[in-house]
Amino acid sequence: MIFEPEWECMPRDELKALQFFRLKKQIRRVYENVEPYRKKMDEAGIKPEDIKSLEDVRHLPFTTKDDFRENYPYGLFAVPMEKIVRIHSSSGTTGKPTVVGYTKRDLDTWSSLTARVLAAGGVKAKDVVQIAFGYGLFTGGFGLHYGVEKIGASVIPVSSGQTKRQLMIMKDYGTTAIVCTPSYALHIAEVMEETGISPDELSLRVGLFGAEPWTESMRQEIEKRLGIDATDNYGLSEVMGPGVSGECIEAKSGLHVFEDHFLVEVINPETGEVLPEGEWGELVITTLTKEGLPLIRYRTRDITKLYYEECPCGRTFIKMTKPSGRTDDMIIVRGVNIFPSQVEEALLEIEGVAPHFQIVIDRKGYLDELEVWVEASEKLFFDSMRKQKELLDRITEHLSQALGVKVAVKLVEPKTLERTTGKAKRVIDKRDLPKYVPSKYLEEK
Repeated sequence: MIFEPEWECMPRDELKALQFFRLKKQIRRVYENVEPYRKKMDEAGIKPEDIKSLEDVRHLPFTTKDDFRENYPYGLFAVPMEKIVRIHSSSGTTGKPTVVGYTKRDLDTWSSLTARVLAAGGVKAKDVVQIAFGYGLFTGGFGLHYGVEKIGASVIPVSSGQTKRQLMIMKDYGTTAIVCTPSYALHIAEVMEETGISPDELSLRVGLFGAEPWTESMRQEIEKRLGIDATDNYGLSEVMGPGVSGECIEAKSGLHVFEDHFLVEVINPETGEVLPEGEWGELVITTLTKEGLPLIRYRTRDITKLYYEECPCGRTFIKMTKPSGRTDDMIIVRGVNIFPSQVEEALLEIEGVAPHFQIVIDRKGYLDELEVWVEASEKLFFDSMRKQKELLDRITEHLSQALGVKVAVKLVEPKTLERTTGKAKRVIDKRDLPKYVPSKYLEEK
């Protein structure tokens, strides 16, 4: 099913004309209403009227996470706060989240975009959709929730966790579609096997998975063990949330980017040079219709490639591959974005902890586990076991709250962690995740 065929199957020449019309309008809006953008464009010597084609977007300055930090919380909004009806946020690099605002029109657009993702993944009005993403400041749960309702399907907002309860609801409520992270889908399959529940006892037929990297072999395992068709989808809270692109159930060969709302480029992450179609690089997104928080050339830090091919589903949008890595040090654990700098900042707030740590990520079963090794001060090792336990509990609680994900903490003796004169190796990732596929430039480097 195609939710909005008049847009999703638009001839590409008409699509390009629409993109250019919306791009010019958006650039004028941000120049007139967002002071940081006006300052950046003035410094670059660019006025809105200088953009005379889609290709001219490459002359505009990039937007990065630093811009969110420097203008925290609302400095990038293009409308007054009385027009903002929803606020979400994601993790930030310095302990401050990136704050995202939506107007009423933005929410309607977002609902339509996630409805497109769901329809591409096989969801229909007769389906019962169980959303096992967390609800809150994270965009995943709410974004897809309203997409389900837009299609006319039934939504079960069960949120995350409590897997046995999830399975009870699936069985009793007749759930036909599941929305969660791919690793949680495999965990559900594992609990089913442990408790003797067969896929034949459930009504599940499709699953839509995102918020973390996953492999093609992982897809095949999910499909086999749950007896469903599994599709991928992509989004990020700064740009919209889920709904930037989605995979169609007919082809399962790349994610259709909803180009009527997003202008996408791939750049060389070191030089900023725009790369031709088909080359690997960093994804850059310009929002064409977003009112509350329009973004111009936002550097996602996700590594992918763009390519066009005729698709059996009939959609005419360009496709992107699953992101194969990142150009920064962000890690994703159970759908939560985490930067080592967040861990460092949180630890520095705790007395008795030395400024040396290491993050160890592993996958036990099908769920990620995060452990932080922390060097205690020398004085602590002369204290009682009770005081050590109190400190361990304090660190564990503080980190879990700061990062938004469950953390295990291991105290290690002073000078245990490796010292280096170069960049400290803060993260040891033992998971089997998709590896970075470099562009020609990065291979030569």
